[in-house]
Amino acid sequence: MPRDAPPEENGFVAPDRRPSGNEPFDRLLAEVRACRFCADKLPLGPRPILHASPTARLLIASQAPGTKVHEKGLSFWDASGDRLRGWLGLDKDIFYDSGRVAIVPMGFCYPGRYAQGGDLPPRPECAPLWRDRVLAGMPEIRLTLLVGSYSQNHVLGRGAMTDRVREFRRFLPEFMPLPHPSWRTGIWESRHPWFQAEVIPALRAEVRRALA
Repeated sequence: MPRDAPPEENGFVAPDRRPSGNEPFDRLLAEVRACRFCADKLPLGPRPILHASPTARLLIASQAPGTKVHEKGLSFWDASGDRLRGWLGLDKDIFYDSGRVAIVPMGFCYPGRYAQGGDLPPRPECAPLWRDRVLAGMPEIRLTLLVGSYSQNHVLGRGAMTDRVREFRRFLPEFMPLPHPSWRTGIWESRHPWFQAEVIPALRAEVRRALA
């Protein structure tokens, strides 16, 4: 099966911080949340946001926080979160139960916006610095949802998001690719009716299996 990329991404080489799988998870999360590695590159300053626990069974590998998430400190606290929870068939109580559902984006801090609009990509330093260590502390993960092209490209290598979502069965039971649930995805869904007809029922079944 596909595996995470090595600790080098977009020209950034991470310090040698190999995951042991044995380090205290609370201490690791505190270290992540205290990270200031990209402080001089973040327009709103650092505020690393993730939700994780050693007992989590479902992992949502998303993109990076937007401004509302940065302000609230809670992943998917916006319209895209409403759309994603609708896809998954989960209410907020379960979605934000980190003992069951982990949310670990490719970038933990809000990266800023392009001059012409739209959020910038996740900072390339973040995943190489932290991702392997966080994942090593969550041995119970049964299913990883690769939400958007950034997480898919990181884990699966370069490829077309739409093709991967259409061919989701070949990545199961470990991974399930999904589009990013932004407002633009409503237009994408209208052009690809198979997503609601085929992918959503399978997605909900896989989520139930992972959380059972």
